Amino acid sequence: MDANEKRKYISQLFKEAYEAVNMKELDLAKKKFDEVLELSKEEFPEIYFEACFRLGDIFFEQDNYRGCVKCALMAIKHAPTQELYLVGISRLRDILYILKQQEVLNVLANDMDSTLSLLKENKELYAFTRALIELAKGHNKTVAELTRDIKTKELKEIVESLL
Repeated sequence: MDANEKRKYISQLFKEAYEAVNMKELDLAKKKFDEVLELSKEEFPEIYFEACFRLGDIFFEQDNYRGCVKCALMAIKHAPTQELYLVGISRLRDILYILKQQEVLNVLANDMDSTLSLLKENKELYAFTRALIELAKGHNKTVAELTRDIKTKELKEIVESLL
């Protein structure tokens, strides 16, 4: 399949995933978005970025907040441009703000090992995620140490807003 055919196929999957969401067939939508992610990761990073957030929206709707945050972090990690990197951070900030307001940020305190392992080669996102985990556990003193490895101002601001 050449790049043009692949893009068309991914676009069709994206459309089918949206239709499944609209019909409240969330498991089908997740499968479709998973396939979009698999097919787009290398060749079409902008599509991958958007599909991560769309899949995250489904996880959020299903109260799977860890899955939602993981998707947002993966989108940010693979953002093809600095502009999308910052857009992703902004979207993650909004997700975390809602979780804090709903008093469910503590769900990030456990079972985040798989997310951390996916971020290991990105020192900044790894430190940010560890800071989120420590915040969720209520270990605010540890958070200050971890923020030293966070260089992006917007990520630091998220951590500070959650303290």
